[in-house]
Amino acid sequence: MSLSFQQSVIEEFRANGGRVGGPFEGGDLLLLTTTGARTGTERTTPLGYVRHAGALLVVASAGGAPRHPAWYHNLLAHPLVRVELGTDTFEALAVPAEGARRAELFEAVTLAAPGYLDYQRQTSRPLPVVELAPAEPADWTASGPPTNLADKLLEVHGWLRGQLRQVTAEVETHLATRATHQGPGQPPPPGLGLQIRQRCLAFCQTLEFHHTGEDGHLFPGIAQHHPQLAATFDRLRAEHRTVARLQRAIGELLTDVGIAEPVRFRAELARMTDELTAHLAYEEEVLLPLLADVPWPPAPPAA
Repeated sequence: MSLSFQQSVIEEFRANGGRVGGPFEGGDLLLLTTTGARTGTERTTPLGYVRHAGALLVVASAGGAPRHPAWYHNLLAHPLVRVELGTDTFEALAVPAEGARRAELFEAVTLAAPGYLDYQRQTSRPLPVVELAPAEPADWTASGPPTNLADKLLEVHGWLRGQLRQVTAEVETHLATRATHQGPGQPPPPGLGLQIRQRCLAFCQTLEFHHTGEDGHLFPGIAQHHPQLAATFDRLRAEHRTVARLQRAIGELLTDVGIAEPVRFRAELARMTDELTAHLAYEEEVLLPLLADVPWPPAPPAA
């Protein structure tokens, strides 16, 4: 698909509530926006999709080309993606299926859209099947739209805590399953799996964005009005640096998910959880009283 044709499809999709004509008329189509693995620039791609057991599935077929499409490499680097489906837009976590799960989902896809079998026959690479899963942690729900900056901070912190709990639970489940499938005298199979990798990577990237925003904007803005809290902000920034070091250690383990050692990963995740949990509690203690009277969303600038 040429870039000009792709852009025309995107524009038609958005102008007509998800309906397009031409070769895609009547088909199930969504827009997937990923973040460039190298550039950090957002890229939007029209893709066919299949619904299966409540999930949205997309296939990195590239028309049977020998290499994975760019959008697939992008979501491996930045798992949080934006999905446009009809008139709805939402954030999702992109998780490529593995092993028996991939085989099961590819069969479901080809039953709904047999053309993917032709694409698979044209290439030696197994076509990745990607689940677009809910980005929110399973046990997290917002208490309502934030009306002030204190509410917004609590909302972000609640999301981060929920992600930590979910990643930790998935690691424990993985370790238990790993032990169950270990035969007598056999070493356990290596690796963490892409489900854990994608969720943990998304969490780390969101946390880094949050802390960068606090260091660059929130803390300096509050410090202008509360210079007596200089030592407090020094401590918060130092805690950010500590958490960032632990994040980098986790990121190094996720570089090659196929050989990442789950027990070591669990230990590193526990270290970061302890540091971050203490940091979030202290930040809330000192900042929430100062932010309760600051409206959210912020008022637009005066003309």
